[in-house]
Amino acid sequence: MSDIFREVEEDVRREKAQRIWARYGTYIIAAGVLFFVGLGAWQVWLHFERQKTEAISAQYIAAQRITNPQQAANAFVDLSKGNAYSPLARLSQASAMFAAGQRKEAIEIYREIADSDKGPVGSVARLRAGWAMAETATRTELADLLKPLDQPGNPWRENATEILAFADYKAMDLKAAQTKYAALSTNTEAPDGLRARARAMTDYLKNGGAVNFGTVPPDVVVPPPPTAAVDPATAGAAPATPAQ
Repeated sequence: MSDIFREVEEDVRREKAQRIWARYGTYIIAAGVLFFVGLGAWQVWLHFERQKTEAISAQYIAAQRITNPQQAANAFVDLSKGNAYSPLARLSQASAMFAAGQRKEAIEIYREIADSDKGPVGSVARLRAGWAMAETATRTELADLLKPLDQPGNPWRENATEILAFADYKAMDLKAAQTKYAALSTNTEAPDGLRARARAMTDYLKNGGAVNFGTVPPDVVVPPPPTAAVDPATAGAAPATPAQ
């Protein structure tokens, strides 16, 4: 009896499956076809995107090797439009412009990147803007610019502090500058190169290098060589003829 019930149950299942297939089979086939077509199209898109990225990467490396700053800036302009390298290309464009003497334009780009990018690229742009402005901006202007980085726990804080220490030095606030440099020189969170620069500046300021330039020794006056006395009576006479 159990075999009969099992056969009846299987027949019922088969009949239900046939009815479902008869009603929805076309849709199931169409969905399967669309799935594989979409999968193929996605793979093709990935292939072309990979090729495009590789081409842009090669162009970016080539632009980095250009030694003429203005030519390099022009090359990075083309790379900064709508691709994965756009943020880095704009950052490199600004650096090339700064090297080419276009200081104001470079700082504007740095600040635009810093305001629009909240990641590492924006932080680097903010630091580069700070160094570009360090010679001319006021201490307050630099503090406002670097405020987002000059916060506890920010990985770029030590780099921002170095710029602010230099700003103190430029403003002749030597005590504040020395304090910052001394703290940076022993800060284990700071990169090795930054600590080395901070130690050098600390020693420089401790030794009075910022204000004590010494004195310039007076010029050494070298007397003219002595000349032989000339007898006016014989100045115009011809030399005597030796005796035969």
